[in-house]
Amino acid sequence: MTTPQFVTILGSTGSVGTNTLDVLARHPDRFRLFALTASTQVDAMLSQCVRFQPRFAVMADATAAQDLAQRIRQQGLTVEVLAGAQALCDVAQAPEVHAVMAAIVGAAGLAPSLAAARTGKKLLLANKEALVVGGELFMSAVREGGATLLPIDSEHSAIFQCLPPDASTWRRSIQHIMLTSSGGPFRDAPLSQMASITPDQACAHPNFVMGRKISVDSATMMNKALEVIEARWLFDLAPEQIQVLIHPQQIIHSMVQFHDASVLAQLGTPDMRVPIAYGLSWPERFESGADPLDFRQLAALTFREPDLQRYPSLGLAWDTLRAPEGTSAVLNAANEVAVAAFLDRRLSFDHIHAVNHATLSALSPSKPGSLTDLLAIDREARQLAQDQVRRLAD
Repeated sequence: MTTPQFVTILGSTGSVGTNTLDVLARHPDRFRLFALTASTQVDAMLSQCVRFQPRFAVMADATAAQDLAQRIRQQGLTVEVLAGAQALCDVAQAPEVHAVMAAIVGAAGLAPSLAAARTGKKLLLANKEALVVGGELFMSAVREGGATLLPIDSEHSAIFQCLPPDASTWRRSIQHIMLTSSGGPFRDAPLSQMASITPDQACAHPNFVMGRKISVDSATMMNKALEVIEARWLFDLAPEQIQVLIHPQQIIHSMVQFHDASVLAQLGTPDMRVPIAYGLSWPERFESGADPLDFRQLAALTFREPDLQRYPSLGLAWDTLRAPEGTSAVLNAANEVAVAAFLDRRLSFDHIHAVNHATLSALSPSKPGSLTDLLAIDREARQLAQDQVRRLAD
């Protein structure tokens, strides 16, 4: 690589975004920042602008953008501040941009991720909802736009690293894949305690420091349900070819079993900078900043089947994949509403699944043919989920 590549980070103030900036800072000769984006975190964005000097800073919230612009001027920076959903798409599809890190949490990341895909970017996908909600529509945009799609979730990156370079051989060579999960902070807690779990307890992930929504999804294993759906589209697999294992040590990030009974696994320390660095450097590899794995310090690697009584939301993944296309968008919307209500202490932890299940039962969507269709499904599902939250809170 002789000419530095321009990078846009969608969701730069979150855990994936900040880790991406850490990796980029280790390779200043290879990359330049085109744009950083966030929703409302003005202090964090200002700090990033001071240090990394992107061309653009985009705030999804207009009031936050006004605040940031004023503080940017006070700092004497040349960073241009933009606002709103269209601005997110603009900095994702700008002609100067080579690579886009898609790390906006939730359905809000779908439109700018689609914009990057349609304009043929190297798309580093950390926003699993883009595929969970978008499915075939998103993959069609990747194919038609000539984008290079690289998974950044540690599990999907692990699968990708284990597969042969020729994607046309995947379907005929894979028997099944195994996505690993820590099991979250409650993998051994008595089931009788589930109703009394607090947001702070649910956000205390045993291995990673993550945002609060993702942390709750880890605790319910909804994150793994969404990853099952994402894997179906990334690797063109049937639902029954995707398995999940509880692996508390999080050393094996996922595995592929081939038809000849061989198993390939990707191992490493639980550090998001590894898949981020692989995505940025692909098809090469360079320093990530993560500590190397020391096998001499490993006491044991253990695995077990997930208990669907403890993690009822996990089973919704396969149910959703066998349902009409668009159902996964319903599941994602319902879960976002339920988790937000739990974090606001309006819903108990054990009722998150109840909201998800009831919303899926209440809405059978028509097959979406456009982003407009997907957003309409998302809106209807959110309204139904809000109704369920209010019913359970009464």
